[in-house]
Amino acid sequence: MTNIILVGACGKMGGVIADVVSKRDDCKIVAGVDKFPKECSFPVYKSIAEVNENADVIIDFSHPSALEDLINYSTSTGTALVIATTGYDDAQKKTIQKASENAPIFFTYNMSMGINLLANLAKKATEILGSDFDIEIVEKHHNQKIDAPSGTALMLADAICEVTPNPMKYEYDRHAKREKRTKNEIGLHAIRGGTIVGEHDIIFAGRDEIITLSHSARSKEVFAVGAVNAAVYMKGKTAGLYDMKELIG
Repeated sequence: MTNIILVGACGKMGGVIADVVSKRDDCKIVAGVDKFPKECSFPVYKSIAEVNENADVIIDFSHPSALEDLINYSTSTGTALVIATTGYDDAQKKTIQKASENAPIFFTYNMSMGINLLANLAKKATEILGSDFDIEIVEKHHNQKIDAPSGTALMLADAICEVTPNPMKYEYDRHAKREKRTKNEIGLHAIRGGTIVGEHDIIFAGRDEIITLSHSARSKEVFAVGAVNAAVYMKGKTAGLYDMKELIG
């Protein structure tokens, strides 16, 4: 049995994760953390420092501002940490990397197994198509999402860059320029509207042909299932930085 502390327990994703866990027999939520506690089937605290229950893993679906407290708790108690929050800046990403030297941390930009498969397909397509095809990434999310482009779009672009022979630059603001597209760029475009859960298209545009790789999340449950699977996987792991490659590999 994997005992979980759920951070962001009273938010939308927290509710979805609690529902997913309630239907499994290999894990349970022993405590929650939320700045605005609500009544749940488990105790909820305003900060992780107040948690009294022993747990194997923390699942974080809260806000980047909580990172420091979570890492301090993880490194001091040896509790594995599954980071499912997005919107971290470069300094915070370095903090995560450094903390993984002393604690087991699972960090990915997207908990969906389908998205991680998409990243692998994009790498294969890039290897085959080479520099003859221009690459553009379009991501769509609900109108409440704060960060743009999405962390997932950046993850996909980073995956593509792993297999390109020449360095690529990310183009976020092409409308401000009056010049032709260069060969060494990947365009990233963000759309925000309605209740779109998450859609990502990778467009490979060549001479007289277009190839599009797409993923569409129809509910938040796909991310919750991935996070819970990661938590069960992380029980008992030693210090290090883990991601979806280990989980699905």
